[in-house]
Amino acid sequence: MPSNKIQTGIRFDDTTRRKLTYIAKKNHRSFNAQMEYLAEQCIQAYEQEHGEIPLEEPEDTLRR
Repeated sequence: MPSNKIQTGIRFDDTTRRKLTYIAKKNHRSFNAQMEYLAEQCIQAYEQEHGEIPLEEPEDTLRR
């Protein structure tokens, strides 16, 4: 099934990766699903404090 999600590569030290894996399992999530959940929580918290993040620029310019 096609997905509209982009694939990224994130580097973690071994201890952090293992701890995140532990948390993901406790939450009945895959490691990737846990990372998505944490990213969404971070964005919500930021926007709650600072307002909605504008995404007016094309995505390619945000990667630089």
